[in-house]
Amino acid sequence: MKPTILIIDDDKKLNRLLEDFLSDFGFRTLSETHPDVGLRKLRQQSPDLVILDVMLPGINGFEVCKRIRQTHTLPIIMLTARGEPMDKVVGLEIGADDYVAKPFEPRELVARIQAVLRRCKKVPDTRPQAFGRLEIDFPRRIVRLDGSVVNLTTNEFTILALLTRNPGKVFDRDQILQELSGIDSDAFNRTVDISISRLRRKLKDDPQKPTFIKTIWGAGYVFVGGERSGTNELDE
Repeated sequence: MKPTILIIDDDKKLNRLLEDFLSDFGFRTLSETHPDVGLRKLRQQSPDLVILDVMLPGINGFEVCKRIRQTHTLPIIMLTARGEPMDKVVGLEIGADDYVAKPFEPRELVARIQAVLRRCKKVPDTRPQAFGRLEIDFPRRIVRLDGSVVNLTTNEFTILALLTRNPGKVFDRDQILQELSGIDSDAFNRTVDISISRLRRKLKDDPQKPTFIKTIWGAGYVFVGGERSGTNELDE
């Protein structure tokens, strides 16, 4: 099936151009100019990825992103006409997976979409794994802490998968950014720190007394979550 992309942007002309361009690359597209209608279509259509403009009528894209993250883990790529560094930081802090500044080359946007969707499809292990209180079903991308599901963004899951597959190994920021293929390291030099911080909050992991992810100052991050063991299944 063709991946479905939902575009939420109040620029009708841009939406039509993106619909035509993305369809040439094998994507099914939906577009809405008002955020409330876009959120409703998100619930109705279950797209694979959302392209979300920051400047929207009624409520801005940051607020829309936060609302999406309350119930969905699908990838979000944010668009901005300003491209200011603080906008990028805010977008990443609230759960966006990537950020593209207007004006942009449509082919660049396609490349970023493809990169994010590839990260979603990565299957690092074939069996669920347990790391003490933490359980990860890699194929289904389900994470549980103390039996409760933890909703992670694409970036957060990718980083967690990298660290848990290599317990005890220290990864620096450049190595983690490389795993997050498609991220511009110059524009997103805080991506790793922001994603690690969000990941720790969701795992209830105190950075001063880490249970799972430890900071090695001047070197990077390492998973210290204990022995890795396979499990037969994770309860639904």
